[in-house]
Amino acid sequence: MDIQFSKEETAFRDEVRAFLKTAWTADLADRYNAPGSFAQATVEWQRRLHARGWGATGWPVVYGGTGWSVTQRFIFESERAAYGAADVSPFGLKMVGPVIYTFGSEAQKQRFLPRILSGEDWWCQGYSEPGAGSDLAALKTKAELVGDEYLVNGSKIWTTYAQYADWIFCLVRTESVARKQDGISFVLIDMKSPGIRVSPIASIDGVHSLNEVFFDDVRVPAANRIGDQGKGWSYAKSLLAHERTAITGVADSKRQLTRLLELARREISGGRPLLGDPIFQSRLADVEIELMALEYTELRVLSATAKGKGPGAESSLLKIKGTQIQQAIQELFMDLAGYYCGAVEDAPGLGKSGHDFGSEARRAYMYGRAASIYGGSNEVQKNIVAKAVLGL
Repeated sequence: MDIQFSKEETAFRDEVRAFLKTAWTADLADRYNAPGSFAQATVEWQRRLHARGWGATGWPVVYGGTGWSVTQRFIFESERAAYGAADVSPFGLKMVGPVIYTFGSEAQKQRFLPRILSGEDWWCQGYSEPGAGSDLAALKTKAELVGDEYLVNGSKIWTTYAQYADWIFCLVRTESVARKQDGISFVLIDMKSPGIRVSPIASIDGVHSLNEVFFDDVRVPAANRIGDQGKGWSYAKSLLAHERTAITGVADSKRQLTRLLELARREISGGRPLLGDPIFQSRLADVEIELMALEYTELRVLSATAKGKGPGAESSLLKIKGTQIQQAIQELFMDLAGYYCGAVEDAPGLGKSGHDFGSEARRAYMYGRAASIYGGSNEVQKNIVAKAVLGL
């Protein structure tokens, strides 16, 4: 694989760097990292990207995307992560957006896609249910067609950032059939609809990001159904492939690894840098090698996708290894921070000690335990690979 950038690609890289320096400001970064202003900062970042014409790096030009090559997308993601700029909120741009422009009607494309691009609408994902997580096809949220509307009843769980969402894309059961993957439809629901209730879920990292969403006789126009009734499982599989590829997070893992190396070179409480420990060195080297291999695998998948080949079992491979690497890096951060992981953010002298990353490392580690579960558990992904690749 040729990894040398052409003159045009080098010029594009410089263009991205110049944009990041002006668009990802210190004020925006501070607001993004503060729970109280996170949502507003995320929307503002999307609007700045959209104003530059870079609101949807993976979308086709005809729908407002950049139409970038695989190399350009790789350069942008690498530079964004290296600079410390945030990724976009994935639910609209990387999940439901591609489903709408691939399977939706022209009216749905015109209605929803521009507002996703501009950041006007915040989306959340209504897939998992109590008792139907990894076995997603066992979902029970029911949508009964009454005239030109669906009457939706049931609940969704682990719904990330539903407290901010304007819309939710949901899998609902519209028919009871023998094969549970059949009879499922893909619908778009306005979160302001009467009968919707959002209940927060306290997670171990202490940040409110997860919710349970309840639907009690919620009326949804039939025009908000994507594609054919009962065929939602096919559309959902397409979305999940995009989601699992996005979860890989190579660019952000590279940035975290760079930061880990920088911190590991510091002297800790007058002792030698942890980077001098041979066991730590070995673990770090293992992660670096695995991350490099994952990066090349992701590039091959992106290249195939650009040629019209949708990600299949490869997305499961990327998801498994990507989340394993993320967790390995988080564990190394915890080892590096040591007992400072128990410190609170405003602990006196914490910054002077050089261990102001302790509470951050703890939160990342706690939340990161879920990485091997969300987007489809790694055990389920292994089953997909065994069936699709090994023929088992």
